[in-house]
Amino acid sequence: MRLTLGDFARSAEARLDPAIWDFFEGGAGEERTLAANAQAFDRWWLRPSVLRGADRPETAVKILGRAWDLPVGIAPVAFHTLAHPLGEIATARGTAALGSVPLVVSTFAGRRIEEVAAQRGDVPLWLQVYCLRDRSITRSLIERAENAGFEALVLTVDAPHLGRRLRDLRNDFRLPADVGPANLAGDGFRVPAAHARAEFDPGLDWSVVDWLRSVSALPVLVKGILTGADAALAIGAGVDGIVVSNHGGRQLDGVPGTLDVLPEIADAVAGRVPLLLDGGVRRGRDVLAALALGADAVLVGRPVLHGLAVGGAEGVTDLLTILLDELTDAMSLCGLRTLADITPDLVRPVTSWPARPGAERSGA
Repeated sequence: MRLTLGDFARSAEARLDPAIWDFFEGGAGEERTLAANAQAFDRWWLRPSVLRGADRPETAVKILGRAWDLPVGIAPVAFHTLAHPLGEIATARGTAALGSVPLVVSTFAGRRIEEVAAQRGDVPLWLQVYCLRDRSITRSLIERAENAGFEALVLTVDAPHLGRRLRDLRNDFRLPADVGPANLAGDGFRVPAAHARAEFDPGLDWSVVDWLRSVSALPVLVKGILTGADAALAIGAGVDGIVVSNHGGRQLDGVPGTLDVLPEIADAVAGRVPLLLDGGVRRGRDVLAALALGADAVLVGRPVLHGLAVGGAEGVTDLLTILLDELTDAMSLCGLRTLADITPDLVRPVTSWPARPGAERSGA
């Protein structure tokens, strides 16, 4: 029986090839940032209020004018087909079964974006964008996504190249012959880090936001912001949303966990655009902590791959259902009837935390 996201992770590890598991789970360098993402949530207590009549909390939120059934979306992760043959198709089906839960589809998805869009139901689809040296390739992908009904672009800004991921180097990781980026032509993808060195545009600056607006009418979010100063620059560049992210600890090791920098960025944003966070969310109460510290919603990445590996579309639905159940349970016990009831007073820093038997925290 799987009752937590940690249960899904353990089941997925038992099913996946060790090198693929390391590709999913590994971080850059010594993986300090990978660990910090999860550990950051353990540094906050929740402070419940009682007798609030919160027996049936409402988890809905509106982002960019679109209603979500809960303040959780699916972060962009490449090659879902490494976890399940149907890849992003199964992810879309599993997400749609739960309701309106957004799915951010990676540039390096293992299934065509048109196939994914056909399975979306009421799921808002966003396209994650790596801006390549050949802008015509990026433009073509964006045009296809817009024609398929995608609703926003999420520009990843923390990856002029891929970080030094030691697990992949030790494993000499290469994509299997039957897995690749279904939406990009050509070859050279077998070693992801080498492909990124050759094809990613390392010279990007804030003018790329204007370029995206010149090729698409879709809202533009930037993903990879870790300082208030960069958040202010992003708003100055005219972005429609910000994702606080360190790429799941997979780019620069030694940067803080995303929850640790969220308050600074929330102060800089001051409610002017939607503010999302990814990295380390593994429990419903983690979602509450992120919202109390300034996020409008969170994204989860690796756990979705765990659900795929365990049970395909049904596994994704089951995993998201657990997260929803944990969220509503935590809201009720905290006296929160709606997400609007969440304020900074909901959390306080932990000064001491007892040892935890059977800890289940890992990843980002």
